[in-house]
Amino acid sequence: MKLEKYKSGEYKQGNGYKAFLPSPINYNWGWDDTKLDSLLAEANRQIGELNAYSLLLPNVDLYIKMHVRIEANKSSKIEGTKTTIEEDLSDLQDINPEKRDDWEEVQNYIKATNYGIARINDGFPVCNRLIRDIHRILLNGVRGEKKTPGECRTSQNWIGGTMPSTAAYVPPLVEGLSRLFKRFRIIY
Repeated sequence: MKLEKYKSGEYKQGNGYKAFLPSPINYNWGWDDTKLDSLLAEANRQIGELNAYSLLLPNVDLYIKMHVRIEANKSSKIEGTKTTIEEDLSDLQDINPEKRDDWEEVQNYIKATNYGIARINDGFPVCNRLIRDIHRILLNGVRGEKKTPGECRTSQNWIGGTMPSTAAYVPPLVEGLSRLFKRFRIIY
């Protein structure tokens, strides 16, 4: 597929709102615009610089662990979780009781991310089973634990606003999820 003709997705009409439905990305890509060749070369050069920089770090694993924590903290804020990096690095008993639920959600995010990375590094494919296992870890023992952990959602959700029509983002409609998940190999 030519990159210049690719559309990232489309909006599908829901009940009083529009949900974003992403397009498949697993194509053999090609392009005519030679500017993309230059941009790709520059990206490769910068990845090489980053790789060289990683050789200078005394403990690259610690560096990566910190980035996972920072990402967990920032991504959890989407759901309304409010913790600081300092709190995320603390033990549960050192956390203010009013913030422990938030702390546990961030810790689950870290556990789920590390689990997914470890499974992929062990050769496990990115598939429905892996996504469901990660989701189960993410919701284990926290506020969302009753929302079918490890299962595909059965109702519409959204980010921001009090209902989908006022949301900042509405993910694919429930009716389209099975088609989207068929793109992953199911391994059980």
